[in-house]
Amino acid sequence: MTTSSGSSGPSAPWGTRAETGADLPTIRGINLAAFETSFEADLVDALRGDPSWIDGLSLVATDDHDRPIAHALLTRCHIGDTPALCLAPCAVLPAQQRQGAGSAAIRAALAAAGDIGERFVTVLGHPDYYPWFGFTRASAHGIGLSIEVPDEALMALALDPDRPLPSGTIRYAAPFGI
Repeated sequence: MTTSSGSSGPSAPWGTRAETGADLPTIRGINLAAFETSFEADLVDALRGDPSWIDGLSLVATDDHDRPIAHALLTRCHIGDTPALCLAPCAVLPAQQRQGAGSAAIRAALAAAGDIGERFVTVLGHPDYYPWFGFTRASAHGIGLSIEVPDEALMALALDPDRPLPSGTIRYAAPFGI
């Protein structure tokens, strides 16, 4: 287990680790609590059975009793024909939001991806949050989607700064429905 502090909110150490089978109901509960509908929780469940799933890239941030309180998931996508990862969903139990647990889970997921040789990550999310992790506007790199989304919300990250992001249209795993 690693320990990390998030960059936003009060400083609190959070343990981070890959999910285990015992965590699955808790991860579902985190996603159900963090979002207004069950879409994200159902998406995580569907992705576990999809070829886009990569063992070790579903990370949790844990409290001091090793209970998961935040979750970040990376699955396979493609930018054009280039393999990449999609960061989604990311969720934190409402009582622990804005305390750095979500940031810890995301940082751990990005580090785990880099450790296994992954090079590129995409995210469709809040344009004021994800730049803290190094994400930049995808359109600046010639990256887009087949659907309309706010330009500032689609972002990409090269895990190795010596390898430029490829250009192309992002193709998500089938469970995303895009």
